[in-house]
Amino acid sequence: MDFERIKEKLAILADAAKYDVSCSSSGSTRRGKKGELGNAAPLGICHSFTEDGRCISLLKILLTNHCIYDCVYCVSRRSNDIARAAFSVQEVVDLTINFYRRNYIEGLFLSSGVFKDADTTMERLVRVAKKLREEEHFNGYIHLKTIPGASEQLIHEAGLYADRLSVNLEIPTKEGLKLLAPEKDHKQMVAPMQQVKNELAITSLEQKKFKHTPKFAPAGQTTQMIIGATAETDQKIIHVASYMYEKFQLKRVYYSGYVPVLQDSRLPSIYSQVPIVRENRLYQADWLMRYYGFDPNEILDPTQPFLDLEIDPKLAWALRNQHLFPIDVNTAPRELLLRIPGVGVRSVQKILSARTFQKLTYYSLKQMGVSLSRAKYFITCSGAEPLAGSMDSLRLRRLIIANSQSKQKNRYAPVIPFPN
Repeated sequence: MDFERIKEKLAILADAAKYDVSCSSSGSTRRGKKGELGNAAPLGICHSFTEDGRCISLLKILLTNHCIYDCVYCVSRRSNDIARAAFSVQEVVDLTINFYRRNYIEGLFLSSGVFKDADTTMERLVRVAKKLREEEHFNGYIHLKTIPGASEQLIHEAGLYADRLSVNLEIPTKEGLKLLAPEKDHKQMVAPMQQVKNELAITSLEQKKFKHTPKFAPAGQTTQMIIGATAETDQKIIHVASYMYEKFQLKRVYYSGYVPVLQDSRLPSIYSQVPIVRENRLYQADWLMRYYGFDPNEILDPTQPFLDLEIDPKLAWALRNQHLFPIDVNTAPRELLLRIPGVGVRSVQKILSARTFQKLTYYSLKQMGVSLSRAKYFITCSGAEPLAGSMDSLRLRRLIIANSQSKQKNRYAPVIPFPN
C-alpha cells in the first residue's frame, strides 16, 4: 500500500466530506460478539465535536469527489478546479479497520460524489459495507449515503449492511433545487426515502412473525438541507422538515448553513456566510416539533417568517402568548408544562412524578434541573407569586436577554482570590 498516496487521498476526501453534517449517534443495538470487531450500542456511538458543532466521531469520508453534476452550491461540482481523488473499495475497508483498531473512530460515515452514474456509485458504497460486515466481521456503526436514481435493489442491499441510510434533500424546495442544480430531479431525490420507509415498515412486521428476520437500516434514515443558498424563509424550512418527518418518518433532519464556495449570481454574496446561530435556532425549532408538541405554525407565521436570533424559539413563543402564563407547575398538564421556557422534557417527567407526593417550590424545581433564570417569569408554584407580574412582553424580553448576557459574562470572568 502506498501510504503517502492514501494519506493524500484521505486529506482530500475527508475535507470534502466536512460539508455533510448528517452524522450523530447510531440509535441501533448490536452487541459485540466473539470473533467479531466492534459494536453499535443503543445509546449511540461515542462522539466528540468540533468548535462549530460538527460530529467528528466517525471516519467521515467521500468514496470520491469526482462528480457528474454541476450543482453551484457544491465544492465537488464538476466545473470546480479542485484536487480530485477516489478510494478503491478495499482502501476504505482497510482504513476503517485500521482506524478502529487504533481507537480513532467508532464507525464509518461514507458518502460519495456521483461518478459515471447512480448505480455504479451506489454499488461501490454497498460493496464497502458488505466487505466490512462479511469479510472483516466489523460489527460497528455504518452510515451510508444513498444515491438518488440508484436501483431499488441496491438501496435494499445497502439497508441490510448499514445501520443508517440517508439521502440529502440538499435544497429545501423544488424551485430552489431547479435554480441551483437543474440537472437534478426533486422526485428522484425523495424516491429512496419512500423506499426506505416502506422497507422499514415491512421489516418491522416480519420481525413480529419471524425471529431471524434480517435487520434493515435499524437506525432509520435522515436527510440534510442546505440553509441560506436560496431565499427560503425559516418558516418554509421548518414546514418542509415537518412534512419530511411525517411523510417519511425520518429520525433527523439536519440543517447546514451554506458556506460560500464561489461567486455566482444565483448564490448569496461570497462574503455573506450563514451565521451559525441560525442553524442553532433551526435545530431548536426542530426539537420543539419533535419532542414538545409544537406545530410549525405556532413557531413561525407569515408575519414572522424568520426565527429570532437573540432568543430561542420556545421563549419567543412564550413572549407572544403571555396570556397563557403563568402556569402552575403543581397542577398544569404535561402539554402546558412542556411550553414553559427553561423546562425540558426530562424536567417535565420529574415534575409530574414529584408533585404526586409533594408541593413543588422553586428550590425543588432547581433540584430537578429547571432553568429558573427563564422559567421563573412564566410559572407559579407553592409559596411563590409570578415574577413577571404586569410586565409587557417587550420589557420582559429585554430583562431576560440582559440577565442571560450578565450570566455569560460572569461565567467567563476571571476568578480574583481574596487577599490573605
